[in-house]
Amino acid sequence: MDIDKLLADLHMAVGSELLERIQTGEAKPADIANAIKFLKDNDIQALAVDDNPLKGLIDSLPFDQEGIMDAVNSNNKPH
Repeated sequence: MDIDKLLADLHMAVGSELLERIQTGEAKPADIANAIKFLKDNDIQALAVDDNPLKGLIDSLPFDQEGIMDAVNSNNKPH
C-alpha cells in the first residue's frame, strides 16, 4: 500500500468515526474538541448564514455582532 493511500484512508476513518459519534449522540466533550481540531487542522471554516446551526449559535450568544467580531479577531492574532 502506498503511503498516500494509507494517509487518505486514515484521514477518512478518523473523520468518519468523529462524525458517527457526533451524529449518534455518543460524542464526549473530548470527541467534540477533537472534531473541532480536525476541522481546524484541515482549514475547514464555516460561515454563519441563515438556516445554519452556526448562525443559530451566534444569535443565541449574549453579545452583539461587534463584540463577537472583536472576540474572534483577538483570538486569531499571533501570541
